[in-house]
Amino acid sequence: MTDSNSLLQQAERQCQRHGVRFTPIRRRVLEMIAGASGGLKAYDLLDRLAVEHAAARPPTIYRALDFLIEQGLVHRIESLNAYVACPCPEHAHGFQLLICRHCGRVEELHLDDVNHQLNIQARQLGFRVERQTIELLGSCDICLEAAARA
Repeated sequence: MTDSNSLLQQAERQCQRHGVRFTPIRRRVLEMIAGASGGLKAYDLLDRLAVEHAAARPPTIYRALDFLIEQGLVHRIESLNAYVACPCPEHAHGFQLLICRHCGRVEELHLDDVNHQLNIQARQLGFRVERQTIELLGSCDICLEAAARA
């Protein structure tokens, strides 16, 4: 789980630097995602937000998510159709996600060499990478230990 307070402070500073508005809805969506131990789906976010903002509808969530992704504050977990907070949004390069298939825990890696090698190979094949998602599905140590005890 990401430290919500420091992530929100970092998000505020980043939005100020980029000259974009960090609205209360965007802030709340990021706060909910950052407070989760794993990825959250858009409709789970909508259900939570609707408790606080009766007028919240799917476009509200999707606009907030699009903004947060564009600012590098949130990543979409493609395989789960869910969203996770980025612990280091200032990192401008690619990332890889480790996803526990048992508890849903998500950890982020920054193996720049992996991304660099993939981009080189793509260019050699006449392909320009615009977006890259690398997800590694497996089991975290906590789940493996629990399974061994059972």
